[in-house]
Amino acid sequence: MMAGHGEGIADGGPARHIPVMLAEVLAALRPQAGETVIDGTFGAGGYTRAILETGANVVAIDRDPDAIAAGRAMVEEFGGRLKLVHERFSHLDEVAEASVDGVVLDIGVSSMQLDEAERGFSFRGDGPLDMRMAQEGVSAADVVNRFKAADLTRIIGLLGEERHAGRVARMIEKRRAVRPFERTRQLADAIEGVLGNNPKEKIHPATRTFQGLRIFVNDELGELARALFAAERALKPGGRLVVVTFHSLEDRIVKKFIADRAGQASGSRHMPAVAEKAPTFDKVGKVVAATEAEARDNPRARSAKLRAAVRTDAPARAEDFSLFGLPVLPSLGPVTER
Repeated sequence: MMAGHGEGIADGGPARHIPVMLAEVLAALRPQAGETVIDGTFGAGGYTRAILETGANVVAIDRDPDAIAAGRAMVEEFGGRLKLVHERFSHLDEVAEASVDGVVLDIGVSSMQLDEAERGFSFRGDGPLDMRMAQEGVSAADVVNRFKAADLTRIIGLLGEERHAGRVARMIEKRRAVRPFERTRQLADAIEGVLGNNPKEKIHPATRTFQGLRIFVNDELGELARALFAAERALKPGGRLVVVTFHSLEDRIVKKFIADRAGQASGSRHMPAVAEKAPTFDKVGKVVAATEAEARDNPRARSAKLRAAVRTDAPARAEDFSLFGLPVLPSLGPVTER
């Protein structure tokens, strides 16, 4: 998330480029002069700048071409110790030219993306219903207007954790037959109309639907899982992995990965015993949450959680996505009409 990456909600107050849990990230990452750290989610460059100021080198990755373009001046500022790469962070091991000393990932949408209405991530302002971090591929409008109602229910319910997903999906299916959804406010207002505005809820009624659509359009859970495997391959023995997440779906993936790779995953007593594998990571401390002061000053930090681990000298294992229990979702390939 870098400077503000990892918005856990879609309708918070005015976005500010504040690196979430910066002090805690640096304490867990412990960058040193001459080391090389991969910042897999460059965003507005908040983490990258702080790491560079310790004397370490940074390979910063972002799939958003706007973020890469905005970071060019920082490359010159730090005399070439920063390498910017336009790529998905799931390819971070391919981007690194050699084993690295640290990997930091800040998961979610960046404040820069939220600030710009034309990117369609937020309904604070009105913009096209887009949400594509890489600015290519299937958009949120494609999903909303052409996916089957049953598929929309799964996307909004599983990824947005919206308990009224079925109602929202049926409303979308009915209204798009009259007029396709093209704008963020158009969809947000329609959701508010069907769900109402519960005064006990701290978030807008469309927030969870927007979260589900954004995670689906960008395959955020799959990207995170692949990035963790890539970090395992990229880190040298003693290298540090630091991940900041903003909602339970992301945190669960990181928690399961570290537990599995540290040999702490609990198996069922009814399953046959399997040969123990050498741990590829040592877990570092307990999960860390933002301080009350930071959560008060920066609303984006309220749900942030940090988990860290240190790479052992055991060889990286084969990718095994079954350990994450990722939800089964419709294909993001050619979309289907009902």
